[in-house]
Amino acid sequence: MRSFSLLFGAALLLTGANAKPNPPPGNNVLGPDKHGKYWIYGNGIAAAFIPYGASISNLILKDKKGVARDIVMGFDEAKDYATDKMHPHLGGVPGRYANRIKNSTFQLDGVSYNILPNENPTAAHPDGVDTLHGGPDGWDWRDFEVVAHTNNTITFSIVDPDGKEGFPGEVISYITYTMGEMTWDAKMIAIATTKKTPIMLSSHTYWNLDGFANTETSTIFDHTFHLPYSGQRVAVDNILIPTGDIVANAKGSVNDFWSAPKKIGAGFKDPELKGNCGFNCTGYDNCWLVNRPNPHDWRAPGGFVASLSSAWSGIRLDIYSDQDAFQMYSCNGQNGSFPLKASQGVGRDASGAGSGDKGKGGKGRTVPKYGCVVLEVQDYIDGINHPEWERESRQVFSPGGDPYVLQVSHRFSVD
Repeated sequence: MRSFSLLFGAALLLTGANAKPNPPPGNNVLGPDKHGKYWIYGNGIAAAFIPYGASISNLILKDKKGVARDIVMGFDEAKDYATDKMHPHLGGVPGRYANRIKNSTFQLDGVSYNILPNENPTAAHPDGVDTLHGGPDGWDWRDFEVVAHTNNTITFSIVDPDGKEGFPGEVISYITYTMGEMTWDAKMIAIATTKKTPIMLSSHTYWNLDGFANTETSTIFDHTFHLPYSGQRVAVDNILIPTGDIVANAKGSVNDFWSAPKKIGAGFKDPELKGNCGFNCTGYDNCWLVNRPNPHDWRAPGGFVASLSSAWSGIRLDIYSDQDAFQMYSCNGQNGSFPLKASQGVGRDASGAGSGDKGKGGKGRTVPKYGCVVLEVQDYIDGINHPEWERESRQVFSPGGDPYVLQVSHRFSVD
């Protein structure tokens, strides 16, 4: 049976973008629903979150036809996140250090730290040769605590012990999500309490602005993407480890999303894209730099660091952030085994009811290769191993010093 909160959220959206959430009697808004999800609401938008990884599970708004769409990947049941063997870091907060760390090691003040590897296993290194998203038991593999929950905001917290995954010192973190006027905002704070330690977080949400219901295509190739400040990117080797070089995204090249908006699929017939996301990989899993003029107000209208839009649904997402890098992953690793939610797919709206869509696109009840896109605000990947980039003030934190802070605003509109 579908979640009552999900049905209510979709019904709320169908009453109009300016409708105020007014839960019916008996609906426990300030707590988990029967599927373990915590719902928060804004004007014309609703979202569900779970403690596992402080993850977003559903995000619902109306498309240009007035049909409510759930535009993020997730499971119908919160309990399924912890048992998913693929574990694609689904909608969670990777930590304590997001993205990759070369050789699973780094130095602080001349002391070497070896953290647990979990990517690219070899015969000599069966657990892997590098660390991805904080290690085999990174933050998005763990339950956070819900410390506050209102109708439009929720705050999660986690205490990461000294030595966990090999990282030095205890870290306490608070993740706050807020829904507003067609907006989803996130603020992530992390505090080093006992030792100097690296910290870099992100949001690892899988998007499909058509709610996986596009009747013309099941991929995100027709989604238009724009990175207006990203004329450069971090160069990587064939397992996506930074080489230390910063390279130009030449105008007209496959990695050029700065000179003008273009469809994600525009370069997929270009030989240059082969190997762009690692050995024998065609697609994107790249870290672009965000080179804004200084001073700048990251919140200022029109100053988004990334924009994603779909002509089919009419939904547009503009991402504003205080971070200096941006990772886009075109779901090259999806193999058609990940299930859609009841709220997604051809013939369904976000309540799970039939929407009357017809067509050949979006077949099946799973996410195909290139069927989604991950958009990650963050700092330079593996910056702790590249002092020449001068990222220490943004990636290394000490007790009594400034906390780590990440802020991001997802602003939606419909054409």
